Amino acid sequence: MTVELSTAFSYSNKCMTHSKVRKTFGDNMRSIRKDKGLSQEVLGDKAGLHRTYIGSIERGEQNVSLDNINKIAKALKVKPSVLLN
Repeated sequence: MTVELSTAFSYSNKCMTHSKVRKTFGDNMRSIRKDKGLSQEVLGDKAGLHRTYIGSIERGEQNVSLDNINKIAKALKVKPSVLLN
């Protein structure tokens, strides 16, 4: 039983780490988008993504693919790494 709990705890910590990465990415994306005066809809149009998807990324609900990170970075005119810092 101890092994199962430690495995579950380890999995839980990994999920929390992933959630932090998604939250950081979304917060950075929102901040840059707002600084540039763009709505979620306009950013979505520029990136070729739906506005509801943009919103869910900003809320940290989506695990964004590398392709979409690149599209968003290009639409915001920043390097992809800026969104992850």
